[in-house]
Amino acid sequence: MGVVKMETNEIIKAVRQQLGLTQEQLAKEIHVAFSTVNRWENGRATPNSMARALLSAYMRKHGICDEWIKIIENERL
Repeated sequence: MGVVKMETNEIIKAVRQQLGLTQEQLAKEIHVAFSTVNRWENGRATPNSMARALLSAYMRKHGICDEWIKIIENERL
C-alpha cells in the first residue's frame, strides 16, 4: 500500500490529536496564538519559517514521524 501524502494542515491537526492537545494547548507550547493554530488546521494560513521551526522542534521532541517533520520543515510559502 502506498504512502498517502498529507497536507500541512492535516499533519498539524493529526499531531495535535495524537498528543492529546487542544488547539489552545498546542499554541501555548509553540508560542503562537490559538487563532494561528486554528487557521493552520483549517487551511486558511500556513506556518511561516519561524513557526515551522518551532513546530518541527516540538514534533521531534515528542517522537513524531520523521516524514511529517520533513514536510513541515520543507513547506514553501
